[in-house]
Amino acid sequence: MLEHLREGPLTSRDLSGLLGIREKDVSAHLEHLVRSLKRSDERLHVEPAECLGCGYVFADRKRLTRPSACPKCRAQRIEAPIFSLRP
Repeated sequence: MLEHLREGPLTSRDLSGLLGIREKDVSAHLEHLVRSLKRSDERLHVEPAECLGCGYVFADRKRLTRPSACPKCRAQRIEAPIFSLRP
């Protein structure tokens, strides 16, 4: 997972396909990666999810999964967060 994230920004779905694991399991692996990276110079950067209906950005969300619905307009068309590594 680490090597794929070093190559460029990816969503959970992208990582799922590259690693051959379920999309639901990607968030647990990412959380473990965050803990492991504390000892290195790299950090996991998360570009937050965004509602495609009203443009609401989930900037304060701590969970790494895609939200199910927008709190502002209740739309369920949510663009997934994008993950990358940064120094």
